[in-house]
Amino acid sequence: MEGLSFDSIVFWHWLILALALGVLEMFALGVLFLWLGIAAGITGLALLASPEMSWEIQFLIFAGLSFCSVLVGRAWLRRRPIETDHPTLNRRGEQYVGRRFTLDEPIVNGVGKLRVDDTTWKIMGDDLPAGSQVTVTGVDGTVLVVSAE
Repeated sequence: MEGLSFDSIVFWHWLILALALGVLEMFALGVLFLWLGIAAGITGLALLASPEMSWEIQFLIFAGLSFCSVLVGRAWLRRRPIETDHPTLNRRGEQYVGRRFTLDEPIVNGVGKLRVDDTTWKIMGDDLPAGSQVTVTGVDGTVLVVSAE
């Protein structure tokens, strides 16, 4: 029985890899595997057009196309971001911007805590006594920025 070698790679191997990367893209976060799948598909088509291509050249083509397609894909997504009906889904603090709350504890030296629903958030703002009404005006990492009413 003869073992597999890189010399036995044919175009449909690349097309299967492209399909597998496309399927993997459906289960992964981000959009990386899509661009690698495109690169694998183009490499397979190049090998179909030139079947005598060595495996070294095939891998160089795949690597170059992968690099280029990731760069082009990132630029394209930067200009056309994916729209969602929940833009603050994974940015929980930003969901509170514009909401009003009553301080349970005072803000001392610009720092305090605020109970929001079932969570206690660290807050920054002007010193205020407990019982003051505040509005969340921004988020700095995991800290809510508040201002007095």
